[in-house]
Amino acid sequence: MTNQNLPMAFSKVISLPSLLLAISSSLLLASLLAVSEAHYNSHVPSSEPIVEGLSWNFYEYECPDVEYIVRKHLKKVFKEDIGQAAGLLRIQFHDCFVLGCDGSVLLDGTTSHPSEQQAAPNLSLRPEAFKIINDLRELIHKQCGRVVSCADITVLAAREAVYQSGGPEYNVPLGRRDRLNFATQAEVLANIPGPNSNASFLLTSLATKKFDATDVVALSGAHTIGRGHCGSFIDRLFPTLDSTMDPIFADDLKEICPEKNSTNTAMNDIRTPNKFDNKYYVDLVNREGLFTSDQDLYTDKRTRGIVESFAEDQEKFFEKFVHVMIKMGQLSVLTGKEGEIRANCSVTNSNNPKLVSPVEEDYETQAKL
Repeated sequence: MTNQNLPMAFSKVISLPSLLLAISSSLLLASLLAVSEAHYNSHVPSSEPIVEGLSWNFYEYECPDVEYIVRKHLKKVFKEDIGQAAGLLRIQFHDCFVLGCDGSVLLDGTTSHPSEQQAAPNLSLRPEAFKIINDLRELIHKQCGRVVSCADITVLAAREAVYQSGGPEYNVPLGRRDRLNFATQAEVLANIPGPNSNASFLLTSLATKKFDATDVVALSGAHTIGRGHCGSFIDRLFPTLDSTMDPIFADDLKEICPEKNSTNTAMNDIRTPNKFDNKYYVDLVNREGLFTSDQDLYTDKRTRGIVESFAEDQEKFFEKFVHVMIKMGQLSVLTGKEGEIRANCSVTNSNNPKLVSPVEEDYETQAKL
């Protein structure tokens, strides 16, 4: 399938500045944030398998309003800055890929004992996203007591980031516990592929987490929202233009990143930068992927057909994205009496001076356990 045979939806844009001027941000945000004020109802059924210890209605009795609390607060957050949706979605990726979906990326470190946040792949995570998760934790614990883990809050926040920016609404199984320690810098580096990774590396790396090629391409679709720092793609522009990049697109990027040490950012998806949709894949077909890890999914014959199918069919992309997000959200989870439920997402309970004792039990959960 060649570019000439693609439908009109794949037609090229003239320039990034012209595109951005054509977008009415106020109308876009109004449509994206048209979320019902009614109590959240998990009405979207799912047949996805779940690991032992998780449940689709885990907090039905202990905190029945947890999903509504998250949705209501994030609606306010995204109304102020829809860009925070991408920040929250990245937090789940960077948490789950290292050690598992256990809230370990939320923990603060020290100069002598650096946390996951201080590892190179995580330096671009938004500080505001970590604050939003702790704000959610405070709201939830105020209403329900300390029964909802920070790991679960992270997953719920990511789900809302997808839904409230225009993506599919879907259920997530809950019941995760928070890890008592964070990963080493080496573990982070070994488990989070960089923006310069090619398709071969991505397929090999994520196969260790039992993701197939369709999973890999669907997960990459999270780049339909968010920004990339110049340093993450500057080598595609200088000193020689990457042959897989469209020249007009490259010229637009050079205006944003005029030199090697530029610190600016560019939108991941130039067509609908703040909307969760399938236009990211349209970008790839038109050689307008921002990172090597994006564009090589279209260059590589093993993944090109999947990219094209998602570019043609948004519902198919949504279906596969929901499947792999639920799958990713269950990587190496802690359940039952493992780990803890943190009183503060940034610090373990044993290091939290505000708790009554150094190792305060999660008394709110004893009846459930």
